[in-house]
Formats: sequence, C-alpha cells, structure tokens
Amino acid sequence: MAREKFDYFGALQRQGEYACEEARMLIEVLKNFDPATLSEKMEALHEIENAADQQNHEIFTHVATEFLTPIEKEDIVELAHRLDDICDYTDDVAQQLYMFDIKEIYPNAIAMAEIIEQATIRLVSALKEFRNFRKSSTLSDHVIEVNDLEEEADKLYLLSIRDLYSNHTDEPVYIMSWSNVFARMERCIDACENVVDMMGTIALKNS
Repeated sequence: MAREKFDYFGALQRQGEYACEEARMLIEVLKNFDPATLSEKMEALHEIENAADQQNHEIFTHVATEFLTPIEKEDIVELAHRLDDICDYTDDVAQQLYMFDIKEIYPNAIAMAEIIEQATIRLVSALKEFRNFRKSSTLSDHVIEVNDLEEEADKLYLLSIRDLYSNHTDEPVYIMSWSNVFARMERCIDACENVVDMMGTIALKNS
C-alpha cells in the first residue's frame, strides 16, 4: 500500500497560521496588559511556538527521507526556517516584557503589534496561494502588501525610538527596556517580509 504523499504546502501554511495565532495573542497581551498574569500568557505563547517547532521538524523529516519534493529541498527547508523565525521572535517579545518587568505598555507597542498581525494575515494568504504559485495571479499582491507593512513598521520603529530618547530622558531603564522590545518586534515584521520575498523568488525561479 502506497504511503500518503506529504503536503508540504499545507505544512508551510500551518506554520504561517501559528505565526498569525501568536500575533493575535501578543495583541491581547498588550491591550489587556497585566503583569500578574504575564507569565501565564508567556507560557501560552510558548506553547504555540512549540507547536510551530513540531511542524517545522515534521517538514524537515519528510525533506530528509523523500526523494521527490514539489520544489527544491533547500527552498523548502529555508522557507520553514524563516517561518519558524516569526514564531521565535514573537515569543521573544513576550519574554522581553517579562525579563524587564514591564509594568505598563508604551502605546506605540500596540500599533506595532497590530502591524505584525496584519503582516501574518497577508502571509497566510500568500501561503494559501503558494500551492499554485505557477498560476497564481494574486501571490505577488500579497508579497507587496507585506513589503508595504514592513515599511510602515520601519517608520513606526524610527518614530518610537526617537520618542523614547526625546521624551523619556529621565527614565533610562524605560528607554532600554522598550528599545529592546521594539527591536524584537521589528524582527517579527522583518521575518514576515523574508518569507514572502523568498516565495516570490521561488515563483520566479520556477516560472
């Protein structure tokens, strides 16, 4: 009896969905921030990240043992790594909040998290289209949308760091803490862009 063929595109899409789930939870953490329950929320985020790791491991296992894959093995592995980065960096944001014992949320952090969420939503849309990348008429649109969101995040990051150093000069710990949190948040959106850019490259390479 033939073994059922592994669905690489479906597995990559599930990784994107984990990233989207984490982004939504991060917004919830920030909007309803409570230092007393942060460790619990951090654990919940980490559980999603662990599930994404397991999905990543499953992809690698099939790539290593199967002869034929729908696209080059190296591209599948790299895409899976880049998708895993999003989950890792989102998890890291919550850890930064905990490590620096944040007591209240800097307002721009919520706006940044909302950009991350929008980027992961567009990313999942792109991953759904990726299965048919040779014929898709919308994949490139999703790539552009994530690129635009990354530019928006860059502007917000620049303005936020300037605000921290301009208007909180008497709070060095506050500046340091939120500078680190924002650096991690920027990594999240950069990681989303890295994924869609690679999908665009793979589509061109295989057209």
